[in-house]
Amino acid sequence: MNIFLHELKAYRKSTIIWTLSLVAMVVLFLSMFPSFSKDAEEFKKLLEGFPVELRKAIGLSVDSIATLIGFFSYAFLYLKLAGAIQAMNLGTSILSKETREKTADFLLTKPVTRTQVVTSKLLAALVSLVITNIVFITATFVMASIVEGNDFNKEALLLIVISLFFIQLMFMALGIIISVIFPRIKSVISVSLGTVFGFFMLGMISSTTEDEALRYLTPFNYFDSTYITQHSSYETSFIIAGVIFIIAAVSASYYFYAKKDVHSV
Repeated sequence: MNIFLHELKAYRKSTIIWTLSLVAMVVLFLSMFPSFSKDAEEFKKLLEGFPVELRKAIGLSVDSIATLIGFFSYAFLYLKLAGAIQAMNLGTSILSKETREKTADFLLTKPVTRTQVVTSKLLAALVSLVITNIVFITATFVMASIVEGNDFNKEALLLIVISLFFIQLMFMALGIIISVIFPRIKSVISVSLGTVFGFFMLGMISSTTEDEALRYLTPFNYFDSTYITQHSSYETSFIIAGVIFIIAAVSASYYFYAKKDVHSV
């Protein structure tokens, strides 16, 4: 039994839906840019009346909002939210569904080790995210070229859109460790939405306080669009923190899954 292909097929519909949703969102947001840029000065004056804390919380920068990168950085806040829900949903379900559907004991009677089970399921989830991001990145650049031609910072835009994949990896890793520690999850979507929105709100609070330590607690603030645009790179300390978290969460998932008892139906 090829667990990897079985899981990939099982998540095919979900992957298609989330991919099309992200593409639809980026098309919608960027299609608004030409009309917005014509009235950019009036909109800037309107934004200046908003409290500074509110502008920071929702990712609005008065200075750069009239540019494609600045406008996309604002829209990207909501694209990250959707992508994080997809990844968290994947991570939480890939192992817990065996317990919910009472198929764990059947699966583990097959000639495969628990490590192979986790690896196959993890790879299937990873491939799903890779497919989503390839289509998403392609759609973003196609739309950017349509609305702005070639007059935009392609390197900065690429780094910003790729950061979605890194954020998804962190939420997928978080979902996996949660599913191993709490296998009897009755509603995956409830856990996913609650966790992601919790980190999203924490990210908004972090943005208003400008507390560097608080930024490390939420994946949403690991990749600052303003920093990326100015330096054409990511912040090294946050990349290291993200990699450490992913490795630690996945390693712990392997360990706990190998040790836990699996009850027969």
